[in-house]
Amino acid sequence: MRKRWKYTTALAAVLSHAAVADTINDYFGSAAAPPFEVAEQQPCRQNNPHRNVHFGATHIHTTLSGDANAFGVTNRPDDAYAFARGEPITLPAPFNQTHGSRVQQLARPLDFAVVTDHAEYLGEVVRCSTPGSSSFNSATCKMFRGEELGGWPEEMAHLARMFALVLKGDAAPRNPDVCGEDGTACIEAMSGPWLEIQRAAETWNDASEDCAFTTFVGYEYSLAVDSNNMHRNVIFRNATVPTLPVSAQEAGTPQALWRNLERNCLDSDTECDVLAIPHNSNWSAGRMFYSEYPGANTPADEIRMAELRQRLEPLVEIMQVKGDSECRNGLHQVLGSADELCDFEKLREPAEPAVDCELSTGVGGMQLSSCISRLSFVRYGLIEGLKEQQRIGVNPLRLGIIAASDNHNATGGAVAEAGFEGSSGQDTLPADRLQGEIKVGNVATNSPVRSNPGGLAGIWAEENSRESLFTAMKRRETFGTSGPRIVPRFFGGWEFPQDMCKGGDFAAQGYEHGVPMGGELPSTHGPESAPVFALNALRDASDEGAPLQRIQVVKGWVDDLGRMHQTIYDVAGNANNGASVDIETCERKGEGHAQLCSVWQDPDFDAKRDAVYYARVVENPSCRWSTYQCNQLNPADRPPSCSDPNVPKTIQERAWTSPIWYTAPRQRN
Repeated sequence: MRKRWKYTTALAAVLSHAAVADTINDYFGSAAAPPFEVAEQQPCRQNNPHRNVHFGATHIHTTLSGDANAFGVTNRPDDAYAFARGEPITLPAPFNQTHGSRVQQLARPLDFAVVTDHAEYLGEVVRCSTPGSSSFNSATCKMFRGEELGGWPEEMAHLARMFALVLKGDAAPRNPDVCGEDGTACIEAMSGPWLEIQRAAETWNDASEDCAFTTFVGYEYSLAVDSNNMHRNVIFRNATVPTLPVSAQEAGTPQALWRNLERNCLDSDTECDVLAIPHNSNWSAGRMFYSEYPGANTPADEIRMAELRQRLEPLVEIMQVKGDSECRNGLHQVLGSADELCDFEKLREPAEPAVDCELSTGVGGMQLSSCISRLSFVRYGLIEGLKEQQRIGVNPLRLGIIAASDNHNATGGAVAEAGFEGSSGQDTLPADRLQGEIKVGNVATNSPVRSNPGGLAGIWAEENSRESLFTAMKRRETFGTSGPRIVPRFFGGWEFPQDMCKGGDFAAQGYEHGVPMGGELPSTHGPESAPVFALNALRDASDEGAPLQRIQVVKGWVDDLGRMHQTIYDVAGNANNGASVDIETCERKGEGHAQLCSVWQDPDFDAKRDAVYYARVVENPSCRWSTYQCNQLNPADRPPSCSDPNVPKTIQERAWTSPIWYTAPRQRN
């Protein structure tokens, strides 16, 4: 175990040198090297020009996040990285118990990880947790520590603690009871935990030639608009980062976040580089991918804002604990056959008779009460990007794909269906995890049994170093999985050899004759040409994986009336292979594949029309986590969700690749 570093002593040193700022913005300065030694990265022993696969977690919360802290989580960034490396970690005891702590450990360590604690309320947690602070004995801080619950029911005490710091559901002004009238006391207090986050990342990053484990400095920007999720995970390339993480309390729109990151990182004349990853678009009521340019007065202003978003947001999180955000059937002006696999891991029941937002956005996405918008889903966000490219010449939604967990126990990578221990101090017992619905005040509605363990991010990079992994993320050579370590490759071109799957040089041929996932197809060879795609996938051979059933290509485009179209092609394997699972024993039955490979040409290609393609790799059916846990309970102790026909008993785990784009010649700049 490496030496731990606590922020409490550093906080006093940081604040003792802090000058009183004239304005709040003075605290959020340009990037600079950290006040500690940073190890120089050595050349990695394992370096593959055709790139290796690396699995990791890009969305992890610790006790520094106000919500995790309120839910009783005590694990810190150091603990999160130790867990990702394979060390055991202690999880909170069941609520209102003083014993029964649980120990969890990964069977397979991760290759990389990022702690992304909420920037919002980062200073408030310090102020309320540090004896001697001027607000420590305030009514708000006492309630946050659970000392005065103000009439809340005992079983809701953890929610009361969280709401002590939150004035309303959306990004709120800082609480003067904790932060002072101008809020600067809490901004100053952010310095300590921000330094702890940086130190932990540096401590655990392996800069030796072994390159066994890579970390990045990061945080979460947690904006809500009309109770709609607009959150982003912000990840930095190296140790040179801004003086403080800008939160939704300072930057009240995504555009304000992008401008801040541009000013204080990208254009800071330092080595700082950064990307932001939108997540939980399924909670956004269409706001995440809605095309809007606040403050733009001219077409040139719109183009500039679209280019900035494209520069800063190369990736999107397609799945996590709070559900799948890929697609949903039956939405406004989405034409094409229904996609049977769109019902996967939805927080809102697929058959729910909800109102369609059509071309507008809704209110209450995080409360699961809004209208349902096609722009809450990644697939239609990608197609919306094609529409914007046709309109202004820039695609602001050219998004690669990853998956993550949003785990609030500091246990990133704990995504197996069997043995799921929950994702926060809220769900410590099976009975908690199997609840049908929890109202989180006026902020959100949670459906624990419809939640899931989350997924993993996959990156194709030459080596496991910060520079190599970050560069791969920027070029979008990434994929996401729903948990298993499925390994997909996806290349697009015009003249792939038909026997690519038979040789041992699949990747070499892919790079030589085309572009990998995340790339753009080169110009067409002529009006009679159609793109060719080379796809390969390996199953997760561990107990966490099942045999592969099929590979699909998902295609999206826009017609002349602005309507969205989708087509799903099965290109390898067999959907009707007879595979099944016994839900009483969770024993899998039927045949599947250890590997699937195909060279496939689009039979419906139109050279005059922009298109976006991505691959989806699907396993045979297996038991869902809730089925495992229901089976472990005595029949008399099983909650109603165990017999609810609307709660899936089985799932088909999967992987999604980043897209490959085709831009018609007339659209190119």
